[in-house]
Amino acid sequence: MKSDSNQSANTVGDWAKIALEKHFQTTIQYEEDVLSDRDPEALHQMRVGMRRLRSVAKGFAPALDLPKAARQSQIGQISRSLGSLRDLDVLLETLETDYQDTLPDGEQEEFKRALTLLKFERNQAFDAVRETLNSEIYLSFKNSLAEWLNSPSFGQMALLPIQHILPDLLLPAVSELFLHPGWLLGIKTKKGKVKSDNLTETEVQELFAHQGETLHDLRKQVKRVRYQMSLFTKFYGEAYSEYVEDLKEIQEVLGKMQDSVVLAETLSRVLGSALPETLPTLAEKLLENRYLSWLEWQPLHQQYLKPQIRDHLRLELLYPIPSSKSKKAGGKKKKS
Repeated sequence: MKSDSNQSANTVGDWAKIALEKHFQTTIQYEEDVLSDRDPEALHQMRVGMRRLRSVAKGFAPALDLPKAARQSQIGQISRSLGSLRDLDVLLETLETDYQDTLPDGEQEEFKRALTLLKFERNQAFDAVRETLNSEIYLSFKNSLAEWLNSPSFGQMALLPIQHILPDLLLPAVSELFLHPGWLLGIKTKKGKVKSDNLTETEVQELFAHQGETLHDLRKQVKRVRYQMSLFTKFYGEAYSEYVEDLKEIQEVLGKMQDSVVLAETLSRVLGSALPETLPTLAEKLLENRYLSWLEWQPLHQQYLKPQIRDHLRLELLYPIPSSKSKKAGGKKKKS
C-alpha cells in the first residue's frame, strides 16, 4: 500500500511518515557539523534525532514497512556510535566546569592526568563516529529512508484513523514502564501500601553499588515513553502534556544520578584505581551530588507509585480527542 502524500494527516500511516520525516531531517541537518567537530551541540541534536527516529520506528512498527537498512536495529547501531562520543563530551564538560576548580592542589595533578586520558579516548570516539558516518551502513540507512519517505509503504494497519489506534500504541509502552522493577527500589510496603523509604546517604550508595543499573534502565524506559507520547500531544488535553513534562523531569533527575555513577566509574578506570584513593575530594562530591539527586527523585517517585495517578494516566490515553478541541479539553491531572 502506498501513501498519498497530499491527504490530510488523519491515519496511522500519515502520522508515522510525519514523525519519521521530522526526525530524519533533524538528524541529517547536523551531519556536516558533526563531521567537522565544530560544535558539541550538533552532535547532541543528531544523537537525539536518531533516538527519536528509533522510537518512532518502534512505536509505529505494526503499521510500517521500512526497508531493512532503516529499521530499528540499524538506527540503534548508528546511534550508539554517536552516543559514545556524546557521553565523553558531557563527561569532560562536567569535570572541567563543575569540579576542576573545587579540588585541592594535591588532587590537581591526578585530575589533569584523567582529563588527558579522557581527551585521548574522546579523539578515538570521534574517529569511530567519522568512520560510522562514512560507512556503508549509514549511507544505506540515509538513502533507503529518504527513498521510503519519497514513496512510503505501509501495512494495512496504517489505514486506520490515528485516534482509533492511539490507545493501543501508547498503553503497552506505559504499562511496560509501570511494571519496571526500578520503581521498587528504595521503597517499603506495609499492609499492601507502597511508599518511598527514607534512605540515608550510605544506604543510597549501597543501593547504587548493587542495583544502580536497574535505575539506569528505568531512565531509558522513561525516555522511550516520553518520546513516544510527545508525538501525540495534539490529540490530548492539558493533563496529557503535564504527564509528558513529568516524564522529562523524571528522565533528567535519574540522569543526574547516573551521570555521577558514570563519572566515578570512568575516572577509576582511566586512572587505574578506585576513585577515593586517587581523587578523594571528587569522589566525596560525586556521592553528595548523587544523594541530592536521590532526594530530588523522591517526590516524583512517590507520586508515580500512587495508583490514582497511574489510573488517571491510563484513562487519559484511552480517550484521544480531535486536535481542534485538544486545547479546550482535559483537565489537569490530580496530584493527590
